Amino acid sequence: MYIISFVIGYFLLKNLYKKRNIKISKSDFENLFFYIMLGVIIGGRLGYVLFYNLTECIRNPLEIFAVWHGGMSFHGGMIASILFGYFFCRKHHYNFYKLADPTVIAAPIGLAFGRFGNFINGELYGRPTNLPWGMIFPGENLARHPSQLYELFLEGILLFIILLILSKINLRRGFMFWSFIFLYGFFRFLVEFVREPDTQLGFLIGFLTMGQILSGLMIIISIIGFISIFRKNKKAKI
Repeated sequence: MYIISFVIGYFLLKNLYKKRNIKISKSDFENLFFYIMLGVIIGGRLGYVLFYNLTECIRNPLEIFAVWHGGMSFHGGMIASILFGYFFCRKHHYNFYKLADPTVIAAPIGLAFGRFGNFINGELYGRPTNLPWGMIFPGENLARHPSQLYELFLEGILLFIILLILSKINLRRGFMFWSFIFLYGFFRFLVEFVREPDTQLGFLIGFLTMGQILSGLMIIISIIGFISIFRKNKKAKI
């Protein structure tokens, strides 16, 4: 699913840049995309270690490299990709928001395929439910929310459609980027109410899971981001 996402994302992002007349050389585009991929993979793994499995990795440091045991964090991958992209823009003198705004339109495609992969693997499923669409996953004996499909729809399909619509409107530069951060955080926060908490963590603060805490921070940071861009005097097309 990662490979499919990267291939589709490459061509989609190339097309989005072309439609917005973004002047970027072929080599710079490929380097940027490579850095984003590195951010997703390296950040995703380190994010899982730091946010979800730190105790085990301290006890057994080699577990950090045991990717075959599973464990990738969207929040970690997002943070690393943004940082890698930001430093790329600084180094090559590109406006960060100018590249980030169309880039986030492609991100939900990867999220959708990733959640579909979770569903196929029977992992990251939801809490027990009596609803008629509840599913029994391998190794389970009770019906659960197919939370992977909820996330596929909200964080993948719906988020992609919303960002695509917003991209047709003349908005301030950076609005698309912060919209992605806000909407993902909002959708993920909602789904976490029916998603089974990670066994090693459970609920951290009252009813809040780690996913909700991280997504709540995304919502807060995005609001600050919106305020910062609307304080600027000039409007610019995405």
